[in-house]
Amino acid sequence: MHPFPRTILALTLAVPLAAGAAEKAAAGKTEVTWYGHATFVVKTPGGTVLAIDPWFSNPKSPDPKLAETIEKVDYVLVTHGHRDHVGDAVALATRTGARLVASFDLGRALVAAGYPEAQAGFATLGNVGGSIEAGDATVTIVPAVHSSDVTGEGGQRPGGNPTGFVIKVKGGPTLYHTGDTDAFGDMRLIPERFGRVDVMLACIGGHFTMDPAGAALAASLVRPGRIVPMHYGTFPVIAGTPDELRKALRGRTPVTVLEPGKTVAF
Repeated sequence: MHPFPRTILALTLAVPLAAGAAEKAAAGKTEVTWYGHATFVVKTPGGTVLAIDPWFSNPKSPDPKLAETIEKVDYVLVTHGHRDHVGDAVALATRTGARLVASFDLGRALVAAGYPEAQAGFATLGNVGGSIEAGDATVTIVPAVHSSDVTGEGGQRPGGNPTGFVIKVKGGPTLYHTGDTDAFGDMRLIPERFGRVDVMLACIGGHFTMDPAGAALAASLVRPGRIVPMHYGTFPVIAGTPDELRKALRGRTPVTVLEPGKTVAF
């Protein structure tokens, strides 16, 4: 047989195989959706769904009733007890059965505020430095510099220490949600302990958290692959902008600005 037809046949077979490999690679990405403020939904390649600081009814959210309609949430991650971060956690957990990942003190306060107690136990509550297995992701609770309290039916309760989360996705990226914080020196330990942070979800609004200059300083300590700004523009007082962040970074770290409700794969 002439070698030319074999070559054509091989190339013909290679095209669908290459396309299939590309589709498989796309399917293996980690999907991140920002819903405004500090609220994110993360879907891992294995299908685990994490909702972080799920205040879906915030003024910037394109879907304020998402807590009532989202099909699946496996874990709810809450950085600290303020209402704009606890958000719709109780309603979301009651409907979906999602387990709570938070500091132990915050977890107890949220149970008192109505979070289902069976979904907030030792398996998923921890403290700074502790790691929690959440499907095909490992969530480590890390420090943040802020405050924390929980307001519920029983009044106001202490919410434990504020935190951030380092989320290492199996076969995927490492995400760092800073929580509400200012830049602080121990952020430099994040890459030393966890390796390269691929995506840093960083507050930039100012007033209650670090502003763009503070976020740029934080990025210089963490050295992430890229930074996604959050916690800005929800209210007039948190006025920091992504453009100000870019100027403060001076090109040292790429900035990816997410549009509320639009999913991006990493």
